[in-house]
Amino acid sequence: MARTAISRRLTGRLLWQASTLVERREETGSAWTLVLDVPSWPGHSAGQHVDVRLTAEDGYSTQRSYSLASAEDGNRIELTVQRLADGEVSPYLTDVLEVGEPLELRGPVGGYFVWEPADPSPVLLLGGGSGVVPLMSMIRTRRSLGSRAPFRLLYSVRAPGGRYYVPELDCAGPGDAGLEVTYLYTRSAPEDSDRRPGRLAAGELAALGWPAEFEPASFVCGPTGFVERAAELLVAQGHDPARIRTERFGPA
Repeated sequence: MARTAISRRLTGRLLWQASTLVERREETGSAWTLVLDVPSWPGHSAGQHVDVRLTAEDGYSTQRSYSLASAEDGNRIELTVQRLADGEVSPYLTDVLEVGEPLELRGPVGGYFVWEPADPSPVLLLGGGSGVVPLMSMIRTRRSLGSRAPFRLLYSVRAPGGRYYVPELDCAGPGDAGLEVTYLYTRSAPEDSDRRPGRLAAGELAALGWPAEFEPASFVCGPTGFVERAAELLVAQGHDPARIRTERFGPA
């Protein structure tokens, strides 16, 4: 019986299924969080993504992958989508799709860039821009499970107005004990910031991350340049490459 149930669950992840938009929240001027109700959602792990498919009346279809931003919450999932000016899918999701309308998706997908809650090791999250989305899923999963694994998030963003999940990250609640959040601005910083805008530096990573001897689980997500630099710095500082998981994004 157990093997049959598992087989059905894995098979279901490969099928396209209907979801309904039930809520939308603006994160920045160009990014929105979409809350979707998926009646047959099989559950997901922190760090996974889904494929979204749009089909036109003439039969033309296109699809894109989007990271899950939410912890597992029954039949509801959250995606945070950044509008790309020349995008084929993101402008529809951010500007056209309305609450109550359907959206076709498939997932969850992925098993490499995933945080395992059973691992008690410290966790280092390095997010560049919208690369914070799957890392937010890990933070929310930690909270929902009552995990006490120490988490540190280093969030690199161009300017204060580009930050996602501002109220949630700035106002950590009781379930966030052991979570530390640091913003690294690359273009412009708040007036009260004691750090000059710029890329992540080796000294900052050493001071704000975890020492290599702590053997943390590190997750790095963002544009290719950010991911490569962060991973290289971690390895140079003695972190085990096998404990560094990376995920990069870019134009389709």
